[in-house]
Amino acid sequence: MRDLLLFKRMVTPIIIQALFWLFIVIILVSAVVSIMRHDFVIGIATLFAGPLVVRVACEMIIVFFRINDNLAEMRNKNIQ
Repeated sequence: MRDLLLFKRMVTPIIIQALFWLFIVIILVSAVVSIMRHDFVIGIATLFAGPLVVRVACEMIIVFFRINDNLAEMRNKNIQ
């Protein structure tokens, strides 16, 4: 808890993971709706490309936080 209050541990990666699963559910529902409306090509494209695009976008955001964690770890090793 103290790490969260002192901003030593980031909350955003956890939020990004939750948003990832929310977007996956939204994409799956929209793909099924598209297929039901007889728009098969767009539905199938959404079904396959949607989760991939969301995953890449979320990973790009999380990479920044991992870089920050690694830099903080390197700094702590150099101080000691």
